[in-house]
Amino acid sequence: MSSIQKSNSHTDFDAVVVGAGFSGLYMLHRLREAGFSTRVFEAGDNVGGTWYWNRYPGARCDVESIYYNYTFSEELLKEWNWSAKYAEQPEILSYINYVADKFDLRRDVQFNTRVQSAKFDEKKNRWNVQLNNGEKVSAPYFITAVGCLSASNVPKFKGLEDFKGEWHHTGHWPHEGVDFQGKRVGIIGTGSSGIQAIPVIAKEARHLTVFQRTPQYSSPARNTPNDPEYLKNIRKNYREIRAKMRHSITGIPEEPRNISVFDESPEERQKVFEEAWKKGGLLNLTYTYNDLSITPEANEIVAEFIRSKIRETVKKPEVADKLLPRFFYGTKRTIIDTDYFETYNRDNVSLVDVKEAPILEITATGVKTADADYELDMIVFATGFDAMTGPLFKMDIRGKDGVSLKEKWAGGSHTRTYLGLGTAGFPNMFMLTGPESPSVLSNMMVSIEQHVEWVSDCISYMRDQNQAVIEVKEESENTWSKHCREIADQTLFTKTDSWYMGANIEGKARGFQIYLGGVGTYRKICDEVAEKGYEGFILKASEKSAVN
Repeated sequence: MSSIQKSNSHTDFDAVVVGAGFSGLYMLHRLREAGFSTRVFEAGDNVGGTWYWNRYPGARCDVESIYYNYTFSEELLKEWNWSAKYAEQPEILSYINYVADKFDLRRDVQFNTRVQSAKFDEKKNRWNVQLNNGEKVSAPYFITAVGCLSASNVPKFKGLEDFKGEWHHTGHWPHEGVDFQGKRVGIIGTGSSGIQAIPVIAKEARHLTVFQRTPQYSSPARNTPNDPEYLKNIRKNYREIRAKMRHSITGIPEEPRNISVFDESPEERQKVFEEAWKKGGLLNLTYTYNDLSITPEANEIVAEFIRSKIRETVKKPEVADKLLPRFFYGTKRTIIDTDYFETYNRDNVSLVDVKEAPILEITATGVKTADADYELDMIVFATGFDAMTGPLFKMDIRGKDGVSLKEKWAGGSHTRTYLGLGTAGFPNMFMLTGPESPSVLSNMMVSIEQHVEWVSDCISYMRDQNQAVIEVKEESENTWSKHCREIADQTLFTKTDSWYMGANIEGKARGFQIYLGGVGTYRKICDEVAEKGYEGFILKASEKSAVN
């Protein structure tokens, strides 16, 4: 594997990009094709981002493979064959590596390197970037491609350092894998990663104890191998499919039925829900009716349908009762699974309700709750991430007057951006899939491509117009943030404590940080901003352009 290990010989670039996942690699490709010298810094020893770090058993994409890939190269689309409807982590990582090789991207990536700080020099209109190995580089443009879910959250349990067994977080899984054979395993957390991992671990472990705080809604994935003829037909029609993806609500070429749940009889609704359940997949239940995320009464109807399926599946009534979710369906991350609820019928699986009996501490031999001690050989933390702002706050990012991003956003309660792309006081800084963009409530690949293409076009415009600085106007971000909140407040999303709201991180202020207007509408807004000479931004020229 060829990679840049030292950058001492070249410390000045046109752009610095943080992260070599899907967004960082495409950003590199676009900027390089436009003639900009670009350096990507990546903490891992290879490309992949989310799919490099998240190697836990059962890790799989919940967007259909045919939609979860780059669309900028038709040649690439023709060359790659996805094996299944929902690709597993190793296959997605292989795809990213294939892309990196095909477009010779690694030569401009410095691996095993973290950005410690980035500070804007107002006199030179450049970002000075400090790396963890002591190196310093600078560039007019600083672009974060750190992902929304890359800052792992390990709860601060008392006594964890005393545990004599081994423990792992799903977001930083050992590359060599983990052996569960003959072991008593405890898994803490039943979000998406937990629900994917639990059925796989249960098949290998001597005993699996699931520590559940919040029961989740989940529906079957119904994963199947991809038929070659199906893939051939997809390729044939991909231009049309891509257009639908880019102008859809979520980045997937499907739309919800334009009908209220109350427009049909209970018998008709049951039939619709049953068909969606049988078909499986991420949006089939969500898209059955258009008011499920808006009206509590409508939401309760689909929620109760899923609860009925849990009761049907889980044989022990007392266990089934513990697995019944009570929050608004769809307001936490929508989850699909393979045999998740069926797993609780196994003799070697136990469920512990930690709301009823909280975890008091991790002991040398396991987990102690308010009413029992559980002896374990291994603990798996499926406790998610400090989402959205967490990955950005891991770096000391300082804009004008030395103000840090963390100070400006006050830990999350006052997160303000313009289009999720930039924030006032931080000139020439762009965030890919940042807060207040569609990001995690969309097909990330569609959102990534849209952001990367917008940013690269903007930087090209700056060069062509001999502009040195582009900065968000404060009134623009205030208006945009208000707009995002107004849309969110029309839905049930803000009525539920979730990681969308920052509720999973102790001490983190609550605030919904995602644009819910749809990726098609969002794309149109961003395009109009660019067409109007980057309306909402302040552009400043200099006698000599800051870009080399």
